[in-house]
Amino acid sequence: GDKKYQLEFDTWKKVRDALQNGKPARSLEYTDEELEIVRDGFLLTMKPILYVANISEDDIGKPDNEYVKKVKEFAQKENAQVITLCVKIEEELSALDGEDKKEMLEAIGLEESGLDKVIKASYDLLGLMSFLTAGKKEVRAWTIKKGTKAPQAAGKIHSDFERGFIKAEIASYDDLIKNGSYQKVKELGLVRLEGKEYVMQDGDIVVFKFN
Repeated sequence: GDKKYQLEFDTWKKVRDALQNGKPARSLEYTDEELEIVRDGFLLTMKPILYVANISEDDIGKPDNEYVKKVKEFAQKENAQVITLCVKIEEELSALDGEDKKEMLEAIGLEESGLDKVIKASYDLLGLMSFLTAGKKEVRAWTIKKGTKAPQAAGKIHSDFERGFIKAEIASYDDLIKNGSYQKVKELGLVRLEGKEYVMQDGDIVVFKFN
């Protein structure tokens, strides 16, 4: 109807004005209805963007230098995210495994590598998260959209799991790491049964029960 047409007209005019002023479409604030309209346009400047600022070894763990501040100011205007990393350190870390990598990170005073930061920030930007399944043969991470319910998450593994979904037995990754084993987590009553309406959380460790 006329109301829908008017909303579409106003929304695209708002976007056009921003683009003509050299501003990306992602820099604007949208209502849910407006966002639905703009998404159908597949605009390049609506794509989420992540700026990676390369800093020197000397700047690791210190407050942002002037250049990083400028990048962050620029990104803020665009509703974009920024992470910092040191390419030289990343190169050295990429040649290390397990304990060696952990030791080097500790020596520098970092909790995680820049690559891990990029992966986490990218997942976040795209509205994604992971859940885990652990069998005798393998432990596997599955990628789903944030807000996915348990049956649809089960469907990522196999369509039969979604069709015959009964319950999901769930423990959290943090609880498992803290207590050392799934059995211990179970004994402490930290494993719970969830139904069809359960919204999956990042790092859930799941055993799906299905017909």
